[in-house]
Amino acid sequence: MKVLIILPNWLGDAVMATPAIEALCEHYPHARLTLVGSYVSIEALKHHPFCENAYVDETKKKGSRLLNTYHFAKKIGRHDAAISFRNQFYSALLMRWTGTLRTLARKSWHASMLLSDSVEMSRELHLVIQYQMLSDTLCGTHTSPSPLRLFITAKKFDKPVLGLNPGATYGSAKRWYPEKFAAVAAHFADRYDIIIFGGPGETEMAGAIEEALNALGIKNYQNLAGKTSIEELCSYIGGLDLFITNDSGPMHVAAAYQVPTVSIFGPTRHLETSQWKNRKSTIVRHDIECAPCMKRECPLGHHECMKLIGAEEVIEAINKLLSGI
Repeated sequence: MKVLIILPNWLGDAVMATPAIEALCEHYPHARLTLVGSYVSIEALKHHPFCENAYVDETKKKGSRLLNTYHFAKKIGRHDAAISFRNQFYSALLMRWTGTLRTLARKSWHASMLLSDSVEMSRELHLVIQYQMLSDTLCGTHTSPSPLRLFITAKKFDKPVLGLNPGATYGSAKRWYPEKFAAVAAHFADRYDIIIFGGPGETEMAGAIEEALNALGIKNYQNLAGKTSIEELCSYIGGLDLFITNDSGPMHVAAAYQVPTVSIFGPTRHLETSQWKNRKSTIVRHDIECAPCMKRECPLGHHECMKLIGAEEVIEAINKLLSGI
């Protein structure tokens, strides 16, 4: 059974698709998967034992995307079935042009026009459940999503390690403040070594945390922002003993490894994108009138959904979480 899977672009969304992929592989135990996605999603998921081919989708880089998609589809070739976790015209077109007869995605005008099947679903459901509905439709099953899963080996540290993730690729509105991350880390620095994470575009925030830690006299930290590959990022996060993070891709990576996690939510819907089935997790957020707004930047200019969350609240949340583990 050859199955073409078009992954979500974002790291966190790709990780949230893993229960649906596992359900598909359980239903088709001899499945041979072809994965198509962004660079980050492929780097995270290409280690799946059923993955036979993995392609980074570069159809929009140069020239005509329409023509590029056609040639890419012919390179991929026909499969027994194809499923897209992206709600996008070119993804539907790619599946159609591979010549695959059974094709499936979320219901939209382009899915209805180009694919053999489409699924209508509420966006108020957790994203993991939305993805599972697609997999269930393809398999003709009705299953409950399993925990998230990655096949990258977690790193083993010599000492307990606390990870900080101040970034969030989606936009600045999702980011808590560096000085507050530093204050929380300093409180626990006698129990944990500290690692600061971040992508290439988040080194400034990580540097601000580093400066704040230095000012507080904390030296047992390591700043890895902009210095890890996706595989290394997943491995390091998988080996943590505690993680403090914004709503972000690394937050979902931590859930895949059941890392004790405190997630800080502001403008995004925690019921849709919170950690899935991490028994060792908690959320810190404030119920204010304008949240969740789902904007990349605060449209009102005050950012109170994040500013009102204090370091003391997060420290309290960590203590409660650790006492219950």
